[in-house]
Amino acid sequence: MNQTTKTIAVFAQPFSVPGFDETLPAGAYEIETEHFAPPGQLDPDAWKASVMVKLHTRQSHPGLARILTVSLIDLDRARARDKATGKKLTDLFLEEMLDDPLVLLVMEADGVSEAQLRHLYSGSRTPRTGDDATGLKTATMTRRDEASIRAAENEGMPVKT
Repeated sequence: MNQTTKTIAVFAQPFSVPGFDETLPAGAYEIETEHFAPPGQLDPDAWKASVMVKLHTRQSHPGLARILTVSLIDLDRARARDKATGKKLTDLFLEEMLDDPLVLLVMEADGVSEAQLRHLYSGSRTPRTGDDATGLKTATMTRRDEASIRAAENEGMPVKT
């Protein structure tokens, strides 16, 4: 049984992948990923993936369609390098966190806004005023709060002696 997924990968910067001597230009690329089970393997964790990237046509050969087969790991690394270009790791983490619907639900339940979270991750130590100040206090924990949470998490666990 095979499963095929089609997506688009957008690169903001020119990029390269191992085993291909050409630097590919920035832009959107159609990606087709086919997951297939090796003979005798029905467990999806053991499945293999074939990733095909539809390359942009060259100006010198406008009618020539090219497809590059790459490993999923190499494509993921190229995307990570592109995403990391010029950004701090905390910015990448924050953006991925804010893209997660579950995180957004937890933020809503806790009364934490996106602006408050961005301020918290900005590293700015300047106090906030107004409506955001009260919400920010709930987003940051004191050492006593952290100790209480650790104690609750470990309740009933055997004590090391």
